[in-house]
Amino acid sequence: MLVELAIQNFAIIEAVRIGFGAGLNVLTGETGAGKSILIDALGAVLGDRVHSDMVRTGTRAATIDATFDLDQCSNRGSVLSLLAELGIAEPGSDLILGREIQSGGRSGARLNGRPTTATILSQVGSLLVDIHGQSDHLSLLNTSAQRELLDRFARVTETRDQYGKSFAALRATRASLEQTVTGARERIQRTDLLRYQVDEIANANLRSGEEPELEAERMRLANADRLARDAGAAYAALVGVDEIAANGAALPSLRSAAQTLNDLTAIDPESTTVAARAAEVLYLVEDIASDIRDYRDAIEADPDRLEIVEERLAEIRQLKRKYGADIAAILDCAREAEEELARLEGAESNAETLAAREAELAQESGALAEELSAMRSAAAAALAAEVENMVAKLNMGNARFAVAMERVEDPRGLPVGGTREIIKSFAADTFGIDRITFMIAPNSGEDLKPLSRIASGGETARLMLALKSILSEVDQTPTLVFDEIDVGVGGRSGQVVGETLWSLTNDHQVIVITHLPQIAAFADTHFRIEKGDREGRAISKFTELESSARVGELAAMLDGLPVSDTARQNAEEMIDRASEAKNVRIRHQ
Repeated sequence: MLVELAIQNFAIIEAVRIGFGAGLNVLTGETGAGKSILIDALGAVLGDRVHSDMVRTGTRAATIDATFDLDQCSNRGSVLSLLAELGIAEPGSDLILGREIQSGGRSGARLNGRPTTATILSQVGSLLVDIHGQSDHLSLLNTSAQRELLDRFARVTETRDQYGKSFAALRATRASLEQTVTGARERIQRTDLLRYQVDEIANANLRSGEEPELEAERMRLANADRLARDAGAAYAALVGVDEIAANGAALPSLRSAAQTLNDLTAIDPESTTVAARAAEVLYLVEDIASDIRDYRDAIEADPDRLEIVEERLAEIRQLKRKYGADIAAILDCAREAEEELARLEGAESNAETLAAREAELAQESGALAEELSAMRSAAAAALAAEVENMVAKLNMGNARFAVAMERVEDPRGLPVGGTREIIKSFAADTFGIDRITFMIAPNSGEDLKPLSRIASGGETARLMLALKSILSEVDQTPTLVFDEIDVGVGGRSGQVVGETLWSLTNDHQVIVITHLPQIAAFADTHFRIEKGDREGRAISKFTELESSARVGELAAMLDGLPVSDTARQNAEEMIDRASEAKNVRIRHQ
């Protein structure tokens, strides 16, 4: 529970440290004294967005610290689990949430003195405090809020979570199936194109390295005459054209020189090395001459082969324009096309698989939706009975209350009917197939109508309080804050409203801001908020009231200032009635 709220330099609050107790904590005071500012400060430390205008003029920053005793929180395990999930060490018994708002616009957040974010404060704070503002009861007019209240009363969280997961899977499967079916025409066109590309490349029988080989062959075939002529001239230069011209050729001269040097070795052995080198040159030139002769004889002009090579190169160039810069890229393109083709050809069977999965999930979701609906229907009657009983206590007369549950048929919805012969499909969302509407007939003889159409502000406020009271056992939030929930509630209903608020303290710490003395009379801890003046500036002052001061405060709330003896006597009687009502309730627990 919230044990202390420390505020500095927040709006007209200069510095205050409020120690809250268990049970019902009541804050009273004149309008503008700072009661709602206190709620704003609490909201800020719980992660709400707050503007820098709330920083007290002339100060650098506003700070708010809220200290919670986790040992006094019924949901301590949930809080510790969230902290562990967020990577925050277990804090022990006290958990301190802090917020600083600087006048320049920046703000900071702390958790047990360590820097954190406002988002984390909000996550943690949502488990610790539930604030109901002056107009929050209007949320009761929203059908989604009505469904949430019914579900909490019916305790269907586990079933609804199972249904939600199944429905989410169904929605995703339907989207995939729709995409698969919708793209059938495009898929066929793409398949035809890919198959043509794969066949075209496959029929070309491309070979890696083929193109440079063909380029070289084309060059030889296109220049066959010149190659033969030049090779013949080179051979003639080495060997000679015939015996007559052989004397001018290189090879006969080399043979003569080699023979002469060999003859020298008989006379001068030192010439042996030169003679051997001359012999090596002779052998090498003879080999060159032989190779040139073979190359010359092998060259043959072949126009037919040249045409074949040209056509093959043209085919490769055409494939390169379509599929890649070279043969390797073309072959890569073919491989990718084959893989995509395999995926697309498997899409038809995939559609069949998705259709089967969709039918399975639709059946599963439909069964869970029907189970959820049955649980809601059973709880709706019980909730209506309890609400009627509670609103009667809250002086709403013979008001009748009911929970309407409707379904909308939709051929694309969820099939409901189980194994029965008649199965209908109903529109569904992530919360099921039910449309929940709270209905009320405020006066005898009137028909039930939607709450949003006919309830007054006071009626909705009392209905919210009634529902809070009924749902208190399943509401795990340890601290409930009500900011002037008595708006629209007259003095005649104040006594029972106060008793109802006090009854919530069986399971919660309750903090209430009120203008009704009948409610304030039920306080276990009572604070008065006053607006004063210090050095020409307005400030809020918070005072915890003891018994005699409480009587004076309630008397002032009843009859204004100065307090009369009659008003004081009425206030004492009011506190006595509240004490007796508490004792009666305690005896009957």
